[in-house]
Amino acid sequence: MSMFCYQCQEAAKGTGCTIKGVCGKTDEVANIQDLLIYVTKGVSVFSQLAREKGVENDAVNQFVFDALFTTITNANFDYDAIIAKVRNGLKLREEIKNQFVNAGGQIPQNLHNSAIWTADSVEEFERKAKVIGVLSTENEDIRSLRELLTYGLKGMAAYAEHAFNLGHENKEIYAFMQRALVATTEEKSADDLVALVLECGKFGVDVMALLDKANTSTYGNPEITEVNIGVRNNPGILISGHDLKDLEELLQQTEGSGIDIYTHSEMLPAHYYPAFKKYSHFAGNYGNAWWKQRDEFETFNGPILFTTNCIVPPLDKATYTDRIYTTGASGLAGAKHIPARVEGKQKDFSEIIEHAKKCKAPTEIENGKIVGGFAHNQVIALADKVVDAVKTGAIRKFFVMAGCDGRMKSREYYTEFAAKLPKDTVILTAGCAKYRYNKLELGDIGGIPRVLDAGQCNDSYSLAVIALTLKDVFGLDNINDLPIAYNIAWYEQKAVIVLLALLYLGVKNIHLGPTLPAFLSPNVAKVLVENFGIAGINTVDEDMKMFLN
Repeated sequence: MSMFCYQCQEAAKGTGCTIKGVCGKTDEVANIQDLLIYVTKGVSVFSQLAREKGVENDAVNQFVFDALFTTITNANFDYDAIIAKVRNGLKLREEIKNQFVNAGGQIPQNLHNSAIWTADSVEEFERKAKVIGVLSTENEDIRSLRELLTYGLKGMAAYAEHAFNLGHENKEIYAFMQRALVATTEEKSADDLVALVLECGKFGVDVMALLDKANTSTYGNPEITEVNIGVRNNPGILISGHDLKDLEELLQQTEGSGIDIYTHSEMLPAHYYPAFKKYSHFAGNYGNAWWKQRDEFETFNGPILFTTNCIVPPLDKATYTDRIYTTGASGLAGAKHIPARVEGKQKDFSEIIEHAKKCKAPTEIENGKIVGGFAHNQVIALADKVVDAVKTGAIRKFFVMAGCDGRMKSREYYTEFAAKLPKDTVILTAGCAKYRYNKLELGDIGGIPRVLDAGQCNDSYSLAVIALTLKDVFGLDNINDLPIAYNIAWYEQKAVIVLLALLYLGVKNIHLGPTLPAFLSPNVAKVLVENFGIAGINTVDEDMKMFLN
C-alpha cells in the first residue's frame, strides 16, 4: 500500500485506492495532498486561536479554502504545485501564530502536531506524508466521521472560492471551515462529530446561497435557453470546470478575435445566464460529461482550459496534451498554468488565445440543441403552471436526479431510469448527472419540459429553493410531504456537501448511487439509514416500483 484514498465514488474495489488513484493521481500526488490537508489543519489551529483575539487573516482564509479545493477529486495532479502550497501553508501558519501572540495570546500546551511540525526539504515532506493520511486514525467510526466532515468541507470550499472570485464572502463560513478542521485533530466523540457533520450541512446551505447570490447578482437569473451542441467553422477554445469569472474574462478577451468559445461538461449552464448571451462568439456546448474527455478533446482540435476539477489526465498516446491549460485550483503536470489575478486585474488569457488561432475548427460530434435554465427564479415564475399540473394530476411526481456522472457501467442505470419514468413525472436536475438523460426525447407536460435543468452541481441550491417554495405553496408543514423523490448520483466531494445540506434542510429518504460512499463505516452508515432514510439503489424496475408506490 503506497497510498490510501477513498474520497470519491470510484474508489478501487469500493474500498479505497492503494497504489494509484482511479482518478489518475499517482501515489506521490495522493500523499502530498494528504500533507497539504494536514498543514491546513495546523494553519487552522492558529487561525482559530487568533480569531478569538479579534485577529482575522484574509490570506489564511484564502489559503484554507484553496487548499481544500485543490485536493478535491480530479482538480490538481501537479505534484510541484501542491508542494508549493505546502510551503506557503507553513509560512502562513507562522504568520498567523505571530499575529496571535502579538495580540496577547498564549500558545497552548500540547498543540496538535499539525500546528508545530515543520520541515523544508521535499524528502521530509514525503516522509511525513506517509504517516499522517486517512488511515492514521485507527478507530473506524471516528475515521469515517472525520473524513465525512473533511469531504463536506472540500465541497464547501469549492463553492466559497467561486463566490470569492465574484467578490462575495461570508467569513462565518471561513470560521466554520477552520473550526471543523481543528475538530478533526481533537479527541472528539462520535456524537460530537455527528453534530459537526450536520452543522456542516447548515453551512453548506449558507455557502450555496452565497454562490447563488454571487452568480445571479453578477450575471442575472438563469432563463430558459436552447444551447447549440453543434460546431461552427472558426477555431475554438473549450472551457471546462465551473468558474464563471474565468469564462467572463475569456469571453471579453476573445471578443473580435475570430475565436469561438465552447463550454464543456459542467460549464454548459453558463449559457443560461443573460450576461453571457451578448457574446456572439459564445458558440455552444461541446461534448458530454467530464469522463468522456479523452475522446472528445481529440476531436475538438483547439486548446482546452480547465478552471476547476473534472480533469482526466490524458493517456500517453493523446494528441491533445499540449493543448491543455489550467488555472485556479486546478493543475496537471506538463500543462501550462495561467496565473491568478493580480491587483484586481483580469487573468491573462493571451497565450491560450494565440494558441487557438493556430488550430483547426472543432470536428462536429453531434448536432441539435438542448434546453436548460430552470434555476429557482425561472421555475418559481412558472409556479402557478406547475401547481395546476400537480393539482390536476398532469404531474404525478418530481424526481430529483441531480449530482455527478462517472465512468462506471452501472451508471447506465440513470439513463434507463429516466427513460422508463412515466410520462406524468418530471426530472429536476443539476450537475453533470444530467448528461445521462438530457438528450433523450422525453417530451413535456403541458409545455413544462420533463427534464428541468437548474445548472451546475454548484446550483443544487436551486433545487432546495424550489422544493421549499412548493412546500409553502401547497401549505405543507414538512418538505417530505411533497410529491418529490430523490434519486441522486454522486462522484466527488461537492456531492457530499449537497447531501449534507439536504439533510440539514430535513430531506429524508434520499437514494444515493451507484454505490454508497466507501468512507462510511457500517456504524456511520447505520446512523444515516436510521435517522435520515439514506439508501442505495437496486434495479431500475425495483426502484421504479418503490418510488411510485
